[in-house]
Amino acid sequence: MILCGTDYLTLVAAMWSAFYMRELIILSLFPRLLSYPLPNYFYYVTPLIFMGFLFYERIYARRLPFWKNIELVFKVCSYSVALIIGVFFVTGIMKDMSRILIALIWVTSFAYLVVTQYALKRLLLYCGLWQKPVVIVGAGKTAELLVKAFEADPGMGYKVAGVIEDHYQERPLAHQYPLWGNFSNIEEAVMRSGVRDVMVAAPGLEREQLLDLVYRIQPHVSNLILVPNLFGIPMANLEAETMANQQALLLRIKNNLARTYNRLFKYTFDIIATILGGLAVLPVMGVTAILIYIDSPGPVFFAHRRVGAKGERFLCYKFRTMVVDAGEKLEQYLEQNPDAAAEWRKDFKLKDDPRITRMGKWLRQTSLDELPQIINVLKGEMSLVGPRPIVEKEIEKYGETIHDYYLVRPGITGYWQVNGRNDVDYETRVQMDSWYVRNWSLWLDMVILMKTFNVVFRKEGAY
Repeated sequence: MILCGTDYLTLVAAMWSAFYMRELIILSLFPRLLSYPLPNYFYYVTPLIFMGFLFYERIYARRLPFWKNIELVFKVCSYSVALIIGVFFVTGIMKDMSRILIALIWVTSFAYLVVTQYALKRLLLYCGLWQKPVVIVGAGKTAELLVKAFEADPGMGYKVAGVIEDHYQERPLAHQYPLWGNFSNIEEAVMRSGVRDVMVAAPGLEREQLLDLVYRIQPHVSNLILVPNLFGIPMANLEAETMANQQALLLRIKNNLARTYNRLFKYTFDIIATILGGLAVLPVMGVTAILIYIDSPGPVFFAHRRVGAKGERFLCYKFRTMVVDAGEKLEQYLEQNPDAAAEWRKDFKLKDDPRITRMGKWLRQTSLDELPQIINVLKGEMSLVGPRPIVEKEIEKYGETIHDYYLVRPGITGYWQVNGRNDVDYETRVQMDSWYVRNWSLWLDMVILMKTFNVVFRKEGAY
């Protein structure tokens, strides 16, 4: 109820802010536009439309990860504004309504809801009011991954109240949290814990054992959640179906990027966002080019042949971050340093690369060296978000997953860049590229773009 009431007040504030933003900013730039008072229904009826979609998406009934919650808020705001526009057209109100005001309502409602929901959940957590106790059945690797997920996203509000495990001596997790019992006395253990939500994270059990546990636990709890060992599989586009007669569960996994219209949609988004963003970064690129030349006279740009979609080769543009004779210097350095040669063969990167200039080191730390790749995006050779562009020698390291790589254009940023960057090994990097392709959605691209700003600012894994 606290979240619901706060969201309603937040939406009223968003309507008010949108109106005064138009009055103070837009009208100061375009004084000929007419000013009018905001109708009262914007303070009462319009927020209720947003609230209806929030309830429809069950935002108050589910514990959602941070980015999933933002995705649903994004959808709610989009659906609500679309419905408001439709109602205004049907009722004839739209002819007297400011289009700028409608756009500002979408912006303010989305921004305000995201910020207030996050802040309120943090406040409730601090006060101990947003914690939902759960008992985990099983204390193996799957349970450990589950606990790490709760710790990484405390906004979900799950608090581990204890575990139930047979082999507790061998399980570190069983020594970290209260041990309520084992599988043989699981009914008594659940009732003794007093917790109404149980998660079964024991994928090693045989089917009959798992069914036995489910049937024994379910009568004593409000919610029973099964956690299968499916970590890493494509899940963003996963749909569950049931076959009641056969008592079977079907999981449908869609590969969005295998569909032509989705690739076209992604390309359209890339072009529009690159044109808008490119205008903003042109002054930065100009200043950067001058500084590069001052630091190390020679070509400002560097073009390197990379592998793109469908295996096609293209020239990938970057600001030059190395000395002009980088190739010769690398050969000499690897010959004289066996450890560096082994590092190069493993990852095709050197943490202490002697070829990098002073300006180049700063450019790599801030990722500004990749700004010229917007030219590749406009040429249709790269995407804003995608796998890291590789060289031909790296193809063999991808193995069978190279077919995933060929399915999409490589990106200026990507899933690897915002999840460890150079701090992860090459095998994990390949898995991340494959995971991104198999889980692609427009929202995933937007999340990666938002995370990129944070990673670049903090210089995580950059060298």
